[in-house]
Amino acid sequence: MAMDALYRDFILDHYKNPRNFGELEPHDLEAHDHNPLCGDELGVHLRVEDGKITDVAFHGQGCAISQAAASIVSEELEGMSVEEVGQLPASWVIEQLGIEISPTRRKCALLNLKVLRGATTGDASWPEG
Repeated sequence: MAMDALYRDFILDHYKNPRNFGELEPHDLEAHDHNPLCGDELGVHLRVEDGKITDVAFHGQGCAISQAAASIVSEELEGMSVEEVGQLPASWVIEQLGIEISPTRRKCALLNLKVLRGATTGDASWPEG
């Protein structure tokens, strides 16, 4: 099986069986945003202790790429510092997905990073780079 097919299955699995999907009550940080181009919506709740992420939940709806990216990234966040999460580059998220992301799907893939940055830094601009 080609690597691309393996990664596509990986993404589909995260889309159909998202990890950390739901809401956290109580939570320390949150943000919610959407991609006006396609209607994807995503919210995140973070619990923080001593400056580190201890729990993550995301909720929303949208295409397979946006929802799978949120699920995949959510598994990497526990234990990271809030500061570190706020500085994650777009390239890191794309790398986690493991497939080529076309320019038209880029915002789908990066919506979760936009929301995470909004929650951790207050800056909810679209990630570059």
